[in-house]
Amino acid sequence: MGAEHKKRKIRRMNEKKFAFDWDSQEDTSQDINPLYAKRHANQMIGRGRLSGIDLKEQRKQRAMFYEGLLNERRTGVDVHRAKKLIDLEKAKDCKVAWDDRYWSKKPLTEMKKGDWRIFKEDFSISTKGGNIPNPLRSWAEAPLPTKLREVIASIGYKEPTPIQRQAIPIGLQNRDIIGIAETGSGKTASFVIPMLVFIADLPKLTEETQNQGPYALILAPTRELTQQIKRETVKFAIGMGFKCVSIVGGHAAEEQAFNLRDGAEIVIAERILVLSQCTYVVMDEADRMIDMGFEIHVNFILDALLVSNVKPYTHEKEDPDALRVALHQSEKYRQTVMFSATMPSAVELLAKRYLRRPAVVTIGTAGQVVDTIEQRIELISDENRKKSRLLEILEGSTYEPPIIAFLNKKKGCDPLCKALEKLGFKATNLHGGKSQDQREAALAALKAGTKDILVATDVAGRGIDVKNVSLVLNYDMAKNIGRAGKNGVAITFLGKGDEDVMYDPKQMLIKSPISVVPPELARHEVKRRVWKRAHTDNN
Repeated sequence: MGAEHKKRKIRRMNEKKFAFDWDSQEDTSQDINPLYAKRHANQMIGRGRLSGIDLKEQRKQRAMFYEGLLNERRTGVDVHRAKKLIDLEKAKDCKVAWDDRYWSKKPLTEMKKGDWRIFKEDFSISTKGGNIPNPLRSWAEAPLPTKLREVIASIGYKEPTPIQRQAIPIGLQNRDIIGIAETGSGKTASFVIPMLVFIADLPKLTEETQNQGPYALILAPTRELTQQIKRETVKFAIGMGFKCVSIVGGHAAEEQAFNLRDGAEIVIAERILVLSQCTYVVMDEADRMIDMGFEIHVNFILDALLVSNVKPYTHEKEDPDALRVALHQSEKYRQTVMFSATMPSAVELLAKRYLRRPAVVTIGTAGQVVDTIEQRIELISDENRKKSRLLEILEGSTYEPPIIAFLNKKKGCDPLCKALEKLGFKATNLHGGKSQDQREAALAALKAGTKDILVATDVAGRGIDVKNVSLVLNYDMAKNIGRAGKNGVAITFLGKGDEDVMYDPKQMLIKSPISVVPPELARHEVKRRVWKRAHTDNN
């Protein structure tokens, strides 16, 4: 109110506005220099970078320019600090790039402790003991004689199994070993390969010195396992020029004595032989030996061995380098190796008595069920129902031969086998009451395909090596489930008398990634045998 509003000035059309810029027609520079007529315009590609010039060179020049400006302002302390930060960043980048590589991408010389830890985890290898050597990544990296490496390649071994990866390097140090791994995990090669390296350092046996042998003794609980070990050992021994002899019951004593009299570096025996001069001793399936009541026999054999070459208890004298040079040739320290699928207290006592500061190698979890075998448990009330259920399974088209049925007692094998034959099944049986020739013939018939079903006792279970077994049927509750074959199905029948042993099978099914606990067993109030045994002992 009362304020004066400034009015906008209206410009007339005939009034001209003064222009400060030159008109392009008034530019006379083009007459002086023709370059002005065709001016060059810089082609940009974004973020101030010129096209046609190397980008790296542009970045380098820009960095040098700004670095020069910063250096003009920096003091000596600032320059030193900046250089230190740059060096730390470079070291960090190198370390990250180094650690990002997996162990399989690194050469052996660049493996670190963390890489070896991951390697063991990948193969479920755990060890106990001091100075444990690193495991084998491949046969090519194994510290073996060239001749033995060629033999391994000729046999067709592609990659070491987990137990072979760790047990072989330890065995090459002339150390005692306790190996805990399941049947079929490649244990035989785990002790045979170090054994051959051990024997190669000893004097070669000739006609004059053959009485100094054998150098190595391998003990096994059953005839079948003894012969299986021999077949595997011969593959390696022949290529190295060593002779291997097996001593088992049921074969002609004269023939076996003749083979032994001719001299041999390696003897594989079924708990019945005393050879005091042996310097390399292997106990395979030690837990099975104890279960079968052969502990007295094993103690008798091991007590008969010489004590002059027993390893000392002191850690200094057991240094790996000292063990290799301490004694000369045949006077080398005796090396004792024990392999077992489980580690009960009786086996631990055996190890403490005869092994010196052993290295313990465990693959997976001791006593665990095989992950490649689907476990099934069926609760069956009586024997008649067992037979009828067995026939239902065999008459179905689910399982192709070969099939193995295990019983706990040999008196049940013959009747069951005859009953199956009457029903048209091609069956054979295997148990301790058979002669050695009959046992070998039964196993050969199953492998050849002339027989489809093998009825065997639990005792004969160790040592049966049959490929492509589709079904393992534990007709009676067994201590070891899923023993034959690399994969397939294992069915176990549980009856009224098996209440005290139901806990372990139930736990196996719970832990197995491919098995299911049946509803009847899940609801059953099974009690833990370990608790019951401890409770009974305390009373």
